[in-house]
Amino acid sequence: MLDRPVKIPSPEHPITIEHTAARVRVTLGEHVLADSRDALTLSEAQYPAVQYIPRKDVDMALLTRTEHHTYCPYKGDCSYYSLRSGDEDRRANAVWTYEEPFEAVAAIKDHLAFYADRVKIELIAPVSAQE
Repeated sequence: MLDRPVKIPSPEHPITIEHTAARVRVTLGEHVLADSRDALTLSEAQYPAVQYIPRKDVDMALLTRTEHHTYCPYKGDCSYYSLRSGDEDRRANAVWTYEEPFEAVAAIKDHLAFYADRVKIELIAPVSAQE
């Protein structure tokens, strides 16, 4: 097995994780895939920010685990899910998760992220105390 590099976020490649101040809803057509008031926003270097949603707020019955895996030197091994409905080309491996993320990004453990070009991700106005 080849040794894989492990990199630590730095000023040259910053990664921040913050609680998302808005409710996050992910839909595919009429299906609500996720709805969360506990999402995390991960911002990494020059990449667009990504919403990581707690597994408890995702309808896992609408996802199927795949054999696809990737590796990120900053986050670790990544596993994927496909969507059970929608256009076949857009649903394959549309969801990812770091089940054992590196310590620097441990907050995303037990969270899932969705490719924004395959589903609709809405940030709904900040949750008020009355809601």
